[in-house]
Amino acid sequence: MTLDPEITQDPSRARVTVEFAGEYFPIQPGGRFVVGREGDLSIDDNLFLHRHFLEIAESGGLWWLANIGARLQATVTDATGGVQAWLAPGARLPLVFATTSVVFSAGPTTYEFTIHSSEPTFRETRREREVEGDSTIGEVPLTLSQKQLLLALAEPLLRRDGTGMSAIPSSADAAARLGWTVTRFNRKLDNVCDKFDRIGVPGMRGGAGGSATNRRARLVEHVIASRLVAKADLTLLDVGETDPADAE
Repeated sequence: MTLDPEITQDPSRARVTVEFAGEYFPIQPGGRFVVGREGDLSIDDNLFLHRHFLEIAESGGLWWLANIGARLQATVTDATGGVQAWLAPGARLPLVFATTSVVFSAGPTTYEFTIHSSEPTFRETRREREVEGDSTIGEVPLTLSQKQLLLALAEPLLRRDGTGMSAIPSSADAAARLGWTVTRFNRKLDNVCDKFDRIGVPGMRGGAGGSATNRRARLVEHVIASRLVAKADLTLLDVGETDPADAE
């Protein structure tokens, strides 16, 4: 991980700060900050990751996050998960919230970093979390076993220890974590991806050429960015079946 020395000259003047793996990278007004395999924030030597992927820069009185890569996309959310956008190559978004989460996948690996703004244009409103019954995203309910599946895939990222990234488990490893057969895991994975596909989440459909890995990575990217699973939910991995239908 590298940081341009010019960016650290006067952190107190910075209005935007990037947080990754416990480190903070202040960006001076008028500055430019690049995230990728190379750049101001060199995340990883993952060859699936662009050398220059995301750019944070000030223009027209606003700070912008731009995708300067050619293939990868990023998921961008506010702190509450109430606003979510997919940043495709060539697209850019204004950084209007106090805290913005950026999640993306490169090959089987998912990464996350946070952008803090000291002068946000908008303030987030907190949503009340449901405390009983199935979790619901739009009109899509999730059973306990479906949430356990999501947690098994996202567990390494949720438990990350200062790395800021994690490899997505294979279906066999995630099934073993849950004590399921691979057949059962894959059937439930198909059902969950089907539900998200129906509400417009991209990348849920299978295809040829490594699509299973890409689908799992995209699923983890979505549930982490949407705050559908969190570290506190990991206790559900050890909860047994409560509904006979959940065992199907």
